[in-house]
Amino acid sequence: MKMEIGIDSFAAAQLSSDKKKVVNAADSIHNLVERIVLADQVGLDIFGLGEHHRKEFLDSAPALILAAAAARTQQIRLTSAVTVLSAADPVRVFQEYATLDLLSRGRAEMVVGRGSFIDAFPLFGYDLDDYDALFAEKLDLLLQIQRNETVNWSGRFRPALREQAIYPRPLQEQLPIWLGVGGTPQSFVRAGALGLPLMVAVIGGETHRFRPLVDLYREAGRKAGYTPEQLPVGLHSFGYVAETSQMAADEAYPGLASAFEDIRKERGWPPLTRAQFDHQNGPLGAYLIGSPEDVAEKVRRHSAALGGISRVTFQMDGLQLSQEKYLDAVELLGKKVKPLLND
Repeated sequence: MKMEIGIDSFAAAQLSSDKKKVVNAADSIHNLVERIVLADQVGLDIFGLGEHHRKEFLDSAPALILAAAAARTQQIRLTSAVTVLSAADPVRVFQEYATLDLLSRGRAEMVVGRGSFIDAFPLFGYDLDDYDALFAEKLDLLLQIQRNETVNWSGRFRPALREQAIYPRPLQEQLPIWLGVGGTPQSFVRAGALGLPLMVAVIGGETHRFRPLVDLYREAGRKAGYTPEQLPVGLHSFGYVAETSQMAADEAYPGLASAFEDIRKERGWPPLTRAQFDHQNGPLGAYLIGSPEDVAEKVRRHSAALGGISRVTFQMDGLQLSQEKYLDAVELLGKKVKPLLND
């Protein structure tokens, strides 16, 4: 099975070519769509958009951006990465992505999860004490809508549905839904028990340490009656490609360190030093930053360490690079990294 190669974006603030100012929001959105168009043209398989409700990101309504990209692309699959389902209405989420599927003629997907930020909870009036219960209930409803045109359902956090038909239906027979997870064992087990494709976000540490969690997923899926082919595993990590590994590291580090600074202050993390960055970008670390050859080799190592992966997505836009640098990296991913992994 060939490995799918793609990009995930949070529509983060972007710098001008001289790195002296932040590009305005309208231009940043247009630049993002241009990157998706190029990703399609160079043969990448997937482009995902996250969901945040913070000043530094422009992805609070990802389905709208993906819809704009759907009108200008032909082959690339378009997905959320992730939809913060705990703070959303599953009916509206399904309707949005079913509509995206129609617009794209069958290229829409969803990756759903609980998100790494809590901003959506107070914004939409949810209690953080219900963090997991909200997600479990809403995932149950979303999966029922995915599988049935007419739904009967009741729960704690949303009015019941009685013989309620949900429209529109997607062009695909079933809209693909992946479960996005971090490091919580229960999330891996839940994905396996439900037979959902798994997207593992490894944004730090050593990737091989996630193998026991991936094994939990596969074992839970086996016990629930699913075959290995029904339990694909994807990997999401910070990544960036340049002509040489030294160039890639030198260009990626300043922006990533700056992007981490605000989060560091919120969560009490230490600063990201160059030594820590280089360690994370070493043979065992999570980052996929380097030349096409080095990145492809590291993806192979990560795949072996996790017992095989079918998809890898690169999170690039947190690096605060210019549009020109992003476009160069997209082209290298499609024209060099993907062939190295699949030819």
